[in-house]
Amino acid sequence: MLQAVTEMMEGEGPTARQQDVLDAVLRLLVEEGDRLTMTAVARRASCSKETLYKWFGDRDGLLTATVQWQASKVRVPPVDRKGLDLVSLTASLERFASDWLRVISSDTSVALNRVAVVHAGSDKRDLGAIVLERGRFALGRRLKPVLEAGREAGLLEFDDAEEAFRTFFGLVARDVQIRLLLGDRLELTDAGIDGDAARATQQFLALHGAKTGPKAL
Repeated sequence: MLQAVTEMMEGEGPTARQQDVLDAVLRLLVEEGDRLTMTAVARRASCSKETLYKWFGDRDGLLTATVQWQASKVRVPPVDRKGLDLVSLTASLERFASDWLRVISSDTSVALNRVAVVHAGSDKRDLGAIVLERGRFALGRRLKPVLEAGREAGLLEFDDAEEAFRTFFGLVARDVQIRLLLGDRLELTDAGIDGDAARATQQFLALHGAKTGPKAL
């Protein structure tokens, strides 16, 4: 059933009604943490448990879809590989970084990650593995083609796309996520997030920007 959930999320995506359900799950995670039940979700989303089981299979399937739904809010703007220049590459990286910071700093993501940490190493279904695979690892798979396009265009220099992505990840996230998970009440404004995203992008370009200029097209 988890495969069906993945196909639903990566295909046309959830319907508007399914999105309402997933948003209800996120709100309940903030309020109840690991005590979330299918009954509570059905009540909050005003739907039947039978419908939840039909769409998501079970609680694990529902949590998997919720993680993917949250991760989908981080957009990776498409780039024109043939016409890619430094301006469009920078804009794409900044948009990704801004979305990423907004998502990981939201109350819902903090609650979801806290539940995943509680599950890690337990006998329960490993929600931590789900969060890694459908969250951070999936985002890496979506952004690395942009980084590789920048390298092909002669705008970036790196040997390994995964290592380059990890560098970008570190520059964007810094210590924000761990501080929020530990209860630090950071006040992140939209302007502050956009400024941090632009700063992280410039730092990444300083580290991995091509020193010899773009290749001739």
